[in-house]
Amino acid sequence: MDLHFGDSKPTDDERAAVDALLGPPESSWEGADRSDADLRWARGGREARDRRDLLLPGLHAINDRVGWISEGALDYLCRRLTVPPAEAYGVATFYAMFSVTPRPATVLHVCTDLACQAAGAAELCAGIEARGPAVHIERSPCLGLCERAPAALAVKAGDPVRTAVSAPATVETAVLAATAPDSAPEEPPAVLAVPQAGSDDLILLRRVGVVDPSSLDDYRAHGGYTALRRAFELGPAGVIREVTDSGLVGRGGAAFPTGRKWQATASQPDHPHYVVCNADESEPGTFKDRVLMEGDPYALIESMTIAAYATGAHQGYLYLRGEYPRALHRLEHAIAQARARGLLGDDILGQGYAFDIEIRRGAGAYICGEETALFNSIEGYRGEPRSKPPFPVEKGLFGKPTVENNVETLVNVLPILTMGAPAYAAIGTAASTGPKLFCVSGSVARPGIYELPFGATLGELLELAGVREGLRAVLLGGAAGGFVRPDERDIPLTFEGTREAGTTLGSGVVMAFDDTVALPRLLLRIAEFFRDESCGQCVPCRVGTVRQEEALHRIVERTGAAAADDIALLREVGRAMRDASICGLGQTAWNAVESAIDRLGAYE
Repeated sequence: MDLHFGDSKPTDDERAAVDALLGPPESSWEGADRSDADLRWARGGREARDRRDLLLPGLHAINDRVGWISEGALDYLCRRLTVPPAEAYGVATFYAMFSVTPRPATVLHVCTDLACQAAGAAELCAGIEARGPAVHIERSPCLGLCERAPAALAVKAGDPVRTAVSAPATVETAVLAATAPDSAPEEPPAVLAVPQAGSDDLILLRRVGVVDPSSLDDYRAHGGYTALRRAFELGPAGVIREVTDSGLVGRGGAAFPTGRKWQATASQPDHPHYVVCNADESEPGTFKDRVLMEGDPYALIESMTIAAYATGAHQGYLYLRGEYPRALHRLEHAIAQARARGLLGDDILGQGYAFDIEIRRGAGAYICGEETALFNSIEGYRGEPRSKPPFPVEKGLFGKPTVENNVETLVNVLPILTMGAPAYAAIGTAASTGPKLFCVSGSVARPGIYELPFGATLGELLELAGVREGLRAVLLGGAAGGFVRPDERDIPLTFEGTREAGTTLGSGVVMAFDDTVALPRLLLRIAEFFRDESCGQCVPCRVGTVRQEEALHRIVERTGAAAADDIALLREVGRAMRDASICGLGQTAWNAVESAIDRLGAYE
């Protein structure tokens, strides 16, 4: 893009998209017609700068209405928010779902990540492209539809924007979704991703497929808001004590004790405090949070309210993947209903406690799953991780104490309060308490979300999912995780058990691959993923992910001493990334490749 901001003018559609979000401009300094008063003074600059956090929603508004972000549109948004155009351009180009060059109004995002690649994504793309230029394809990282691979998401810009999901996709269904999204078949209900649906043993998934996700009354009839009432009885300190005694740790992969995080935030004298729900699950193979949000959205709202009450927060932000249109609609409806019924707002349940939730959409950036990168994204900056300390419990979102948890972690709070901490802690093992959700996909007969108590073995989970003959490898933890051999099925699915086995549980991804899947191609896709998703802020990750991909390309064509040299180089680069990268992306980018070489003999 040739940057000549100020020369290009926004179209009527682009201006309308921004004004619908920000309201009409009040002076010529913001883009309105010039008045005599505007020649004497400029007003509203401070207020506009305080709205910097609306930059990402503004970019979404333009992209949704037109399909791409032009110079004129970006310039107008910058005027409205007094954001330097160069900074806004840096933000707009950071996200995969935005385009700053012209493209058709309809884009078909076809997932080419691990599960979809194994299910024929390359052939799907080739078949669609053979139909001619009628459909604009963009190859996409994981769309969070791994249980229905291969997957495609069609987005048609307009007012309103239209979306259609095709999964499992064929050439015909994907083309239909792109050319006539309103006529595409309705996406199947979330419960189809839960093979155990209806089981009496379920705790976290017990309402999925049982309650109407749009009905607040149905949710309350099945135990909804019992936990929040219990929280008000216990008081903030009592809630934190229950969560601490339960042994709950974060379910996103870091496994940090949730009670300690809440206590640290609650004790900070600086105010306001914030609650942030990280619903930007972008790890290839992960889709558990999507199923919870689509199938039981009120549970997440209730959980966030409890977290806010315990930590003294009155404002919450739900940062949601841009690739989850149905979850967005379900949550928007649920928040509106909760607000209308006094379950969000100024006086929740008549207790005099105020709390509300705002949804912020991501736009395709894996790195924004890292908590400080997520804060930067909400604040209107590039989603680059911050150095720690200070930690988010001291200086998080907008520089204030912030508690950040993912969806699965938060919804675990409900059974903790309804059954009590001792009963919850009795589930699982002493070090890994409670139930855990596992995302199973790949070479299995029944892919989906499985809920098991911590301590179940990998073999038990694979047996439930119906693993196919010829199992070649199992990837635990997604692209940032590690491979294990088919004969290692006795690994206990706990944080401590996987550590002892030299691997990781991560967010709960379990991807099975049989001998029809080319392992070197799979490793190359993992390397491509990390190269694409590196934010580029630190040298070890920015350079290391490129060198890793280059070496894997060469190894495919080499044998003997030449391949051994590249493997040695991979180890050196991997160690540098692990030791010196700022955040978890670079620190884990070598994990899967290393495990495939050492445990599976991938290049022997």
